[in-house]
Amino acid sequence: MITSTHKEGQCPGLRPLSALRGVRPRRSGWVPIVVGGGAALVGASGAMLCAFLISGVTSGPVDWWALVTSGVWSPQQSLFGVLPMIWGTAVVSLLALAVAVPIGWAAALGLHELTPARHRRTLRMAVEMLAAVPSIVYGLLGVVLLRGLMSRLFGVTGGDSLLAAALVLSVMVLPTVVSVSVDALADVPDSVRETGAALGLSRVEVIGSAVFPQARGGMLAGAVLGLARALGETVAVFLVIGRADGPLASTVNGLLRSILQPGQTLTTKLGGPEPLLAGTSGTHWATLCALGAVLMCVIAGLTLLAQSRRLDRRGGRTRFPPRARRHRGARDRLGVASLRTALALPILLAVGIAVVVLERGTPALDPGFWATPAAGASGGGVRDQIIGTLLLVATAGVMAAAAGLTLALLIGEYATPRVAGWMRTATLTLGGIPSIVLGLAGFWFFGSALGWGKSWLAGTFLLGLVATPIVALAVTAQIGRLPRERLETARALGLRRSQVVRSVLLPYTRPALVTGLLLGLARAAGETAPLLFAATVFSGAGGMPAGVVDAPVVSLPTHVFNLAQDAADPAAIRAAWGAATVLIIIIALLLIVSMPIRRRLEKERV
Repeated sequence: MITSTHKEGQCPGLRPLSALRGVRPRRSGWVPIVVGGGAALVGASGAMLCAFLISGVTSGPVDWWALVTSGVWSPQQSLFGVLPMIWGTAVVSLLALAVAVPIGWAAALGLHELTPARHRRTLRMAVEMLAAVPSIVYGLLGVVLLRGLMSRLFGVTGGDSLLAAALVLSVMVLPTVVSVSVDALADVPDSVRETGAALGLSRVEVIGSAVFPQARGGMLAGAVLGLARALGETVAVFLVIGRADGPLASTVNGLLRSILQPGQTLTTKLGGPEPLLAGTSGTHWATLCALGAVLMCVIAGLTLLAQSRRLDRRGGRTRFPPRARRHRGARDRLGVASLRTALALPILLAVGIAVVVLERGTPALDPGFWATPAAGASGGGVRDQIIGTLLLVATAGVMAAAAGLTLALLIGEYATPRVAGWMRTATLTLGGIPSIVLGLAGFWFFGSALGWGKSWLAGTFLLGLVATPIVALAVTAQIGRLPRERLETARALGLRRSQVVRSVLLPYTRPALVTGLLLGLARAAGETAPLLFAATVFSGAGGMPAGVVDAPVVSLPTHVFNLAQDAADPAAIRAAWGAATVLIIIIALLLIVSMPIRRRLEKERV
């Protein structure tokens, strides 16, 4: 990390401060225009989301008390009770955390405290590869592998259940918990570890009595962010939960048995066909929008909690226990083995997913599968789906680059510290908005208000919103690492703010911009929910659209989603695995390309 303590000429990748003297500032008249345009785009996006929620909730009467206390959902009778969905959401999310948090914390401790420094980055990247797997692929894994296992072990008909959804979700949440926890452990001063070692404590005793109490706040924040991630997931849960709207059991035994039965969550209700049947007005639509608003408020609250000082702070005074005399060596070996086993679990999961995808995705190895269009329900290839996906991702990248860079400049350079803090929190909240809510907002705004119907350009906008927070946070972090004396020297030389941005900030943050953009697009490429209602169809559309209005496309994620729902057809599942493999290859290429580009730009950075 580069800090202001570096002496002149010693900052890696930077020219000495004296090099700024005598250098003619580059033209910067376009900077305010770009920043202003990007700010307008960001503001319009926020206005669209707010307008969608306000207009939707007020488009018809909503009985809020009956909504959260009734267990009957029957649009035909105008009865809208979501208590079973609240139960399903709570069970799935909390069970996922009950699995992911202990394993994630132990894996983080094993990674940061027991792994040599030279291997930490590689192992962390292996764990974080779980986050790069598209949610539709997790759903497909659940359909093919987990549903059969649940049926054999627990006698669940078809295998769909709340427990199956929770297990899928626990794997998806795990990299978030590990990544945030490792960052929290890295913030613990080395002096704490050295003090414990000097007192003769074993490695496990130092971790338990000194390191963990200091990192506890940040690790709790990771668990809260994992909960926010679990609450917002739609597609993977949709495929394995069964989507049953039955009444909520009235006894404790009935509630426990319901864990092994099909159910429903708030997001899967929003992701079903009902939004299309409800139209964009009336009680049914207003109730669905109310569910989206409640979900957004809960996730925003969890994001604020994770960023607040209430959680993100170090524990109290470190207390070193007296050394136990008996069995210290055995306990230490057992503790080390447990932490290393926990670290191995997510790595083995990532390897296992790769093996399954390669084994079952054999159609993707045939060049004809890439070059021919789909035929019938499950025949042909994925040529048009590849073209549609690349079109959406490429155009979304333009929006995400402009909006993300603008947000980062506003946070890091233009805004006051207090406003910058609120903007950072708003950016994190935007990144946590359930993608299905973005899809419904796009359906309302582009499809209904603008009269576009399904349009590829609407999908571009929505995927751009998905990628924008990732770009903004990456560039903001890079701005925070810029030595302050460089900015002070540039201003002392009389450079205006736009010239400072053009001559200092943009060259320095270019590697982070490229990396953040490619990572954001890798996530956007795997998104399914935002496209279902606003941009894509399952069949009947060519590769390149002819216009904007009523111009949908087909895409790889929605193609896999459609095929995965026909699990009884071996041809459909085989085609789904082939399309999923193609999608993973595209995402992997984006991630691989980002590494050498970042290194090259860092070498060229002034």
